[in-house]
Amino acid sequence: MLTVFIRGIAIYILVTFSIRAMGKRQLGELSPSELVITILISNIATLSMEDLSIPLIRGVVPILTLVCLDILASYASLKSRRLRSVISGGPRIVISGGRIDQQALKELRLTIDDLCAALRSQGIFDITTVQYAVVETTGSISALLKTGELPLTKSDAGCQTADEDPPITLISDGDILPGLTPDKKRELIKSLKRKQLGPSEVLLCLERPDGSLAIIKKSGKGA
Repeated sequence: MLTVFIRGIAIYILVTFSIRAMGKRQLGELSPSELVITILISNIATLSMEDLSIPLIRGVVPILTLVCLDILASYASLKSRRLRSVISGGPRIVISGGRIDQQALKELRLTIDDLCAALRSQGIFDITTVQYAVVETTGSISALLKTGELPLTKSDAGCQTADEDPPITLISDGDILPGLTPDKKRELIKSLKRKQLGPSEVLLCLERPDGSLAIIKKSGKGA
């Protein structure tokens, strides 16, 4: 039993390291080659944990080999567009000029219901309002609405606004995030003390572009 426990921990650490080394993609964003390698790694890891007759090294070596192959393929695809298209494929236009390319849908084995469902996930419930849509190499669909359907922006209304970066997270679930300078950290703690709070009592703390803080207590009440 102890052997199974130790093997399980070792394989878990190895697979976690392997997935991290391959990149920070979600399952739905994996390219075909990455998905294949992920499936192979999971199968090898399962066999290595379940079958005690297989030496652990026979599970470690194939996993590391697959990860190295994926990393090498990624670097090679960065240098060669042709290789990148072979490994990951290319995007396909399914709607252009407001017209659905039915032949492209057939080649992708994508039904009109699949296309409508993907658009609905982006908040588009009327396919006739789409000017342009592309099926990406990950299988996701990117869509551009027709000009008359686009939401009105401040620039459209003639309002001049300055570009600002998004708020910066300073505290998450009671922990001050690393990367803050000592002066910044002291200033943050002083600001919290003025509100009679400690870092451990804060669920989330954001610093807005103007320097003000948005604080959400762990109790769920904002301050």
